[in-house]
Amino acid sequence: MPFVSPEVFVKERVGAIQDYSILAGRSFANLFSAPRYWADIFTQMDSIGFGSLPIVVLTGFFTGCVLALQSATSLEAFGAVSMTGNLVALSMVKELGPVLTGLMVSGRNASGMASELGSMKVTEQIDAMRALGTDPVRKLVTPRVVATVFMLFFLTILSDAVGVAGGALVSVFLLGLNASSYFHNSYRALVYADVTQGLTKPLFFGFIISSVGCYFGMNTKGGTQGVGRATTQAVVFSSVFIIIVDFLISRTMIGIFGR
Repeated sequence: MPFVSPEVFVKERVGAIQDYSILAGRSFANLFSAPRYWADIFTQMDSIGFGSLPIVVLTGFFTGCVLALQSATSLEAFGAVSMTGNLVALSMVKELGPVLTGLMVSGRNASGMASELGSMKVTEQIDAMRALGTDPVRKLVTPRVVATVFMLFFLTILSDAVGVAGGALVSVFLLGLNASSYFHNSYRALVYADVTQGLTKPLFFGFIISSVGCYFGMNTKGGTQGVGRATTQAVVFSSVFIIIVDFLISRTMIGIFGR
C-alpha cells in the first residue's frame, strides 16, 4: 500500500465529509421542489420495506424471546419474574427494536444501494443521465432516502410488536407466567417518553442508511473491484453511524424527558 502523508489523508477525509454533507443536504432539499419521482419512491418502498420484512420479523421475534429468557433468569434472584414483560417491552421499544432493525436494514439495503449505484457509476450510466438533463441526486438518491426513512419507521414498530410477542411466547409456555399479566405489565411499563424515543430513532437511522449507501455508490471508482469496496464501506460506515447516533439520541431524550 503506498504511503500517504498525513496532510493528504486529512484533506481526503475532510473532502469526503464535505461531499457527503452536500449529497445528504441536496437529497433532503429536493423534497421541497419539483419534479418528484413518485414511481421511483414507491418502487424503493416495496424493495426496502417489504423486502426487509422477513429478516426484521425474525430478528425482532427471537430478540424478544432471548430477552424474556435472560430477564427471567436475572429477575428470579429478586423474586420479580412477573416483571419480565416490563423489561422486554422497555428494552425492545426504547433500544433493541430500533437499533437491530436499523442494523438489519443497513446490512441489506445500504449494500444494495451502494452496489446498484456503483454499477451505474462505473458503467457511466449516471454520466449519461446528467447528459440528458436529469439530476442523478433527485432521480436516484432522494427516492431512496424518502423510502428508507418512511419504511424503517413502520418496520421498527413491527419489530417492537413481534419482539413483545416473542417475549410473551417464552414467558407463557416456558416460564409459566400468566399471559394477561405479561401484556398488562408490558403496557404499563411504557410511557410517552419511551415511545417517543423509540420512534424518533428510525427517522435518523433511515436517513443514515440511505444517504451513506447512496454516497458510496455515487462515488465508486475502480471498476468492479470498486463496487465491492463501496458496498463493504457502505455497510460498515452506516452501522457505525447508527450506533453513534443511537447514543446521541438516547442522551438527548434522557435530558429532555428524564428517562
